[in-house]
Amino acid sequence: MAEEQSKAQAGAKALSEPVRVGGSAAEATLSGGELAWRPTGGGGGGGEAGRMELESEVLGVRVDGRALRVATFARGDDAAAAAARPATCGGGERRREREREVVVEMESEEAAAAWGDAMRDRLASLGRPKRLFIIVNPYGGKRGGRKIFQTEVLPLIEAAGILYTMQETKHRLHAQEIAHSLDLRKYDGIVCVSGDGVLVEVVNGLLQREDWNTAIKIPLGIIPAGTGNGMVQSLVHFAGESFSVYNAVLAIIRGHKRPLDVTSVVQGKTRFFSVLMLTWGLVADIDIESEKYRWMGSARLDFYSLLRVVSLRRYNGRVLFVPAPGYEGLGDLVEQISSCKSNGASTGVQEDRSNDFNDETCAYAGPSIDEADHEWRSLDGPFVSVWVSGVPFASENVMTAPEAKFGDGYLDVAIIKDCPRSALAGLMFQMKDGSYVKSPYVEYFKVKALRIEPGMRVGSTTKGGIIDSDGEVIARGDGSHTGDEIEHLMAYGPPIQLTVDQGLATIFSPR
Repeated sequence: MAEEQSKAQAGAKALSEPVRVGGSAAEATLSGGELAWRPTGGGGGGGEAGRMELESEVLGVRVDGRALRVATFARGDDAAAAAARPATCGGGERRREREREVVVEMESEEAAAAWGDAMRDRLASLGRPKRLFIIVNPYGGKRGGRKIFQTEVLPLIEAAGILYTMQETKHRLHAQEIAHSLDLRKYDGIVCVSGDGVLVEVVNGLLQREDWNTAIKIPLGIIPAGTGNGMVQSLVHFAGESFSVYNAVLAIIRGHKRPLDVTSVVQGKTRFFSVLMLTWGLVADIDIESEKYRWMGSARLDFYSLLRVVSLRRYNGRVLFVPAPGYEGLGDLVEQISSCKSNGASTGVQEDRSNDFNDETCAYAGPSIDEADHEWRSLDGPFVSVWVSGVPFASENVMTAPEAKFGDGYLDVAIIKDCPRSALAGLMFQMKDGSYVKSPYVEYFKVKALRIEPGMRVGSTTKGGIIDSDGEVIARGDGSHTGDEIEHLMAYGPPIQLTVDQGLATIFSPR
């Protein structure tokens, strides 16, 4: 795709025109993917030469009479355009500068219109989105989604000339309902201004459609406005970018994309689609039970982590898995494994998707395979924590899976079976940079498929634990239910299986 774009730009007709930039006479050229100008010394006195790469430095362009108004952005060390700096200028701070406008005054309105069309055509050849459907969660995180959209997202979207439709979520699973019924032909992408939960709802909504196989191909974007924001942090981490709303929006505007694995979480005939993580044990307990301390802000997680370490819980159970290459010697070989069905289809990974449709709803039933064709292995509990990740970060400040890769078709698993309290407290702090996986108390490995058989808490015959996927409880056996609580998607106790569909979805990403 990048090669085709480069050829398209190279084949486009070069333009050259006398102009004025910053009040100074200059000769401007538009050639391939670059707009450049050099002073001619006529009339306006001494201007400076400048240039800008359309792909990396131009947000958008609009024509105002004879003026060509170019909205720009750039990195500090290649920002010749963002402030119309001299083309020979080097160095600069390593940060992104806020967008600004460079005005190129043409000799006629006709010339400005022609140049505007030519620049827009070149930007379009880069695969940038023209129309977006934007879902804003006004309740997530610190309830700042609406403000973030208005003050940080909208100015950039408008500067890029992108048409959009915005809708706020009103209740839980609203984003899933929107994605399920949205006319996708009208848009080039769906963007979530939210935490990770709304993105997960959108994926589930798309895969519940009858046209799921085409619907899931629409590029997805996420702009951080929640509590965790693990997906955005994972995306910018791969690109060497800093975590910010600004960088997340620019990734969407520039239209770069990468494949996103989708994990099917299945129990019997019930299924749920995940793109981030699943936890059982310590981490799930901290994430969910600390909700009652939400008034403390993000400090609630650190506070409750200490409480859980002091009053440590361990859970009986078993974890079965199909190891990725290089991990075949881990655990014990399982001689026979019973099939885990979802709507009549066994779960796993397959190439032939002829049976992927739910016979009743025609929704996506998840990848499937005959378990007998794969070598399953097992680890027996008790467990302190089981953490399964599809991307490196669970939140902005927690790297759960330092070896996780987008679109590799594997899940990264980190298991703590037993650990002294003193060492466990240290591991909790090492989760910030992922170094905890090097501990002798942690088993860290990759799998093609995984099955959790959760048991009761050690020392109890009635209390189990919490299984949490992408920030939502999917199964709970800790005895804390009340009649007013939301009924959970799955039961605690029966096996829950995770399988990966490699690169099923697509997500906007920094290059």
